[in-house]
Order: sequence, then C-alpha cells, then structure tokens
Amino acid sequence: MAKNPRDLRTEAIVLRRTDYGEADRILQLLTPEGKRSVIAKGVRKEKSKLAGGIELFSVSEVVIHEGRTEMGILTGAKLLEYYDAFVKDIELIEMGGAMMRSVSARAEQVESPEFYKILKQSLQVMQKHAGEESRWKDVLRAWWGINLTRVSGEDVNLKFDTDGEKLLVDGRYYWDEEQSALAKAAAGRIGADHIKMMRLMASGPAELSMKVTGADNLIDEVLYVARCMEKVTQI
Repeated sequence: MAKNPRDLRTEAIVLRRTDYGEADRILQLLTPEGKRSVIAKGVRKEKSKLAGGIELFSVSEVVIHEGRTEMGILTGAKLLEYYDAFVKDIELIEMGGAMMRSVSARAEQVESPEFYKILKQSLQVMQKHAGEESRWKDVLRAWWGINLTRVSGEDVNLKFDTDGEKLLVDGRYYWDEEQSALAKAAAGRIGADHIKMMRLMASGPAELSMKVTGADNLIDEVLYVARCMEKVTQI
C-alpha cells in the first residue's frame, strides 16, 4: 500500500502522452478509480525510472501523489503487461486508439470502474488473437460497443421488442434505430442466435464472446446493433 495517505497506488492504462517542458510529460491515465491527469516529471531524461512504466498499449502499476490541484504527480510506475502485438499491426493500433479516445470522452462524464475493466479486456483480447484469420476483430468491436453503451448508462434492450412484447425464440427481427429496440419482421435478419450472442456479450467477459460457435456468421447483424447503440450514447 502507498505510505502517504495522499498517494494512490493502482493499475493504469495510458490513454495519452503529451511532452511538457524540457523533460516532463502530461499523461491521461485510465484507472479503476476513474480517469486521472498526472505529470511525470523528468520522465524524458535518459535515466528516468518512470519511463519504462508508462508505455502505450500496456497495463502498469502506478503511484499517484494527489495534491490540491486536479493534476496528480506520478511518483512510481511499474510495467505489468505489455502488448507487443500492437507494434506489428497497424489495424490494431487504430482499433485500440479509437477505443481509448472513446472511453476517455465517456469517463469524463460517467464515473465507473468498468471503463477500465472493458478497456483492459479489449487490449488483452487483441494481444491474444492477433494474426488469427477469424472475424475476431468484429466480434470484439461488437462486444466493446455493447459494453461501452452499458457502462455509459443505457443497456441494449434484449428483452422486449418495439411493441413491448417479450422476444420470442422463433421470432425474426430487425433493429429499429429510432426506438433503439428490435422490431418484428417476417424477413428480419436477427433471430434467436443473434440475441443469445448479444446477451452473452452484455453479461460476460470479452474472451467468452471469442468462443461463440458460428460467430463469423452472426457478427454482421450483432455489430450493426452495437454500433447503432454506441452512436445513441455517444458524448
């Protein structure tokens, strides 16, 4: 535990790094306690002990001294997990960067430890499945959209249709963007398997969604719903 009562020892993911002055950096960190702005003094000097612990696309243990101002001082940083898959894949960098920008904006408005949880899980999935031929990236995008929406305060309605009736096992539906719910349609492309997959995404960890049988054949409709909901709750 941190010795100083004003010190916060926690895990963190670096969302953004900005050079400041001759040797410092301003960091935007996402932690289980929320988003934090900190200054890492002297971190750009050759012998800085902090430099190795504030890499992008990684998880670190940090110590933040919280004073009277909104910006804390980074006094300790230790790398816990480094996801080197991002170095080798431009698409992963773009995907991870987009997630970080999105969660950064939402964490300004809503305080929840789950923002950190879903971002960390997403980075771990990208590290584990990098290079695979399946559509795992789209599965992760859908899981991310559904859970980012949930943590932002609006769950995807997976119980009732636009008429207020319970969703049927043998029913066919389409996503009604105006009402943000599933609507009955004889030729609808969304069925029981899509609904089950979305319910699993909303209640389970990211890695579990990677194991859904037939996910490649279901993901187009599921991803569409996830993206529609993410737009509805976008800040």
